[in-house]
Amino acid sequence: MIHSRLGEFSPAERRVARVLLAAYPTAALETVAVVAERAGVSGPTVLRFASRLGFRGYPEFQKALRDELGERDTSPLSAYTADPPPGPGGALDRARQILPQAVAATLAELPPAEFDAAVRLLADPQLRITAHGGRFSSLLAHYLVLHLVQVRGNSRLLPAGPVERAGALADLGRKDLLVLFDYRRYEPPTLALAQAAKERESKVVLVTDRWLSPIASVADVVLPARVDSTSAYDSFVPSMAILETLIDGVIARLGAAAGERLAAIERAARRHDLI
Repeated sequence: MIHSRLGEFSPAERRVARVLLAAYPTAALETVAVVAERAGVSGPTVLRFASRLGFRGYPEFQKALRDELGERDTSPLSAYTADPPPGPGGALDRARQILPQAVAATLAELPPAEFDAAVRLLADPQLRITAHGGRFSSLLAHYLVLHLVQVRGNSRLLPAGPVERAGALADLGRKDLLVLFDYRRYEPPTLALAQAAKERESKVVLVTDRWLSPIASVADVVLPARVDSTSAYDSFVPSMAILETLIDGVIARLGAAAGERLAAIERAARRHDLI
């Protein structure tokens, strides 16, 4: 909510927002006085900030945050235990109800400025792109790379082997863009990777859930997605919608260069009997 509404805040309120996002979520659990001191604003400014978000006071804002933290820690097992599956029937009906709404809400809530920034970075031919995901979200990273390899090139997955991975990390620099996928039960190694990339002045684009991975505090661009699901597992359907939309935006921004790249890929594939 804070991230998507940055443009609505006054300059002083925006300083409060950045303090909260920079050390999310722990900073928001501090007192009004501590937050005000860190942001260099008055206490009433912090209260106005909470009010602008729709809360009746700072305690209500903090309660919403604590409720959110409980959701962030949800695992497939805890979701299954809290809400056991209703039985074999009705899965299709549940999917018809939940998944389209999750996709629509994700695209509606996606900050246009963040989306445009992601497209610009992904389409920049001067940047080498490295994508990486977690236990399940590595599938999203692979899906994105398969498209980028075809329409712009110079894109790869972070290597899995220790020697190759160490070499790739050692080579990161100002001409690199790291695209990371990190969802609740966030993975500390991915955060460490983002922090190391920023130390080497690489750009970082994060695709995450609506609770925001800790990587959001260092990322240049954050793209949050709903994970509403019909099962105990979070759904990546809304995240796939973001990727499909990003790919569309990248192709449009590349223009004729994308077509030339696709033609070259087609010629190489036919010559080497790959299709």
